[in-house]
Amino acid sequence: MPRRRKYPLIVYRHMLNRWWPAMLALGLGMFALAYSEYTDAMARFISWRWQLFAGIGILALLVGLFFLIIKQFAYVQVFPTYLKLVTPFLRLKISHKRITRTTAAEMRQLFPPKSMSWWVREIFAPLSTRTAVVIDLNSYPISPRIMHLFLSRFFFKDKTPNLVILVNDWMLFSTELESMRTNTNPDSGKRQKRPRDSILSRLPQK
Repeated sequence: MPRRRKYPLIVYRHMLNRWWPAMLALGLGMFALAYSEYTDAMARFISWRWQLFAGIGILALLVGLFFLIIKQFAYVQVFPTYLKLVTPFLRLKISHKRITRTTAAEMRQLFPPKSMSWWVREIFAPLSTRTAVVIDLNSYPISPRIMHLFLSRFFFKDKTPNLVILVNDWMLFSTELESMRTNTNPDSGKRQKRPRDSILSRLPQK
């Protein structure tokens, strides 16, 4: 079986990329405060102060490293009968039978920046001009509440069953998905059926 290509989920990684540097910076800042408190002659008699800062620093560093690592585990894969969507906390297999159609659109068309608050607009800005693949579904494979709980708002263009998939190579992803859905995968094209023997071909030739 050929190894299936993994397409990283840009929205998921973009969100985590905003958090892990901040958490690492917070952790280092807490360690600096802890060291300052520890070296203060008076503070040595109040050990809980530098220990508290050190504890917060360790926690922040661990969270930052956790975000840095788990962003690698957010992707989609196309299989012959289903689309696989994976995040660190959610794994879905969406049957091709659930997909009604796929289209391509810019993110700013799907999510108008004017309808966002200023801080959401700031987060969304780097994604606004990128092209996403919109997958319309006849139904979700699991409860919509669970999907909205574990996926960003930028995975859903409206309240209808759909998924907005933003990947680096959206054209390749769209082509692969459509080829699988329509059974025109290049791998399957190599297996050509032999033409049936006609009745005339069975007649003895002189």
